[in-house]
Amino acid sequence: MFTRPRFLATAATVIAAAALAGCSSDAVPSGPELTVTDPWVKTAAPEDMMSAAFGTLTNTTDHDVTVVAATSDVSPEIQLHEVVGGQMQEKDGGLTIPAGASLTLEPGGFHLMLMGIPAAIVAGDEATFTLELSDGETVTFTATAKDFDGANESYGSGMDMSASPEPSEG
Repeated sequence: MFTRPRFLATAATVIAAAALAGCSSDAVPSGPELTVTDPWVKTAAPEDMMSAAFGTLTNTTDHDVTVVAATSDVSPEIQLHEVVGGQMQEKDGGLTIPAGASLTLEPGGFHLMLMGIPAAIVAGDEATFTLELSDGETVTFTATAKDFDGANESYGSGMDMSASPEPSEG
């Protein structure tokens, strides 16, 4: 028969054991593998057909993290892009962020390319993005639309990628 003190001691032991189990070296780390800071998306009209999203991706782990895909509520297709030698191109293999490091998505560099946008993206709008990582995890963030005159992406020759990387507040 359990007495009240014995029952309380048993309960305390069970609680302490459960708490210690969470401290084992096999515990899954809490929190996202990747954080996104200062996200923004370039305003665009539907006839522009394209826009881009930017921000800083920070890997909070001790291993490399690779973004392999992205989706958004404002675009039916998103490609992972980089600019090489003044030419914009899809980034094969995804965007890899080394352990404990950051990767800046910016005009004229790495970015999320929004293709075939069906509706205007107006300054002040908020767009939700989800990044898919190579391990199957996802990271969701919200970006605010801002006017930006530079980096008018084009797949034709004579691409104009020269501009200040700072968006105007919208």
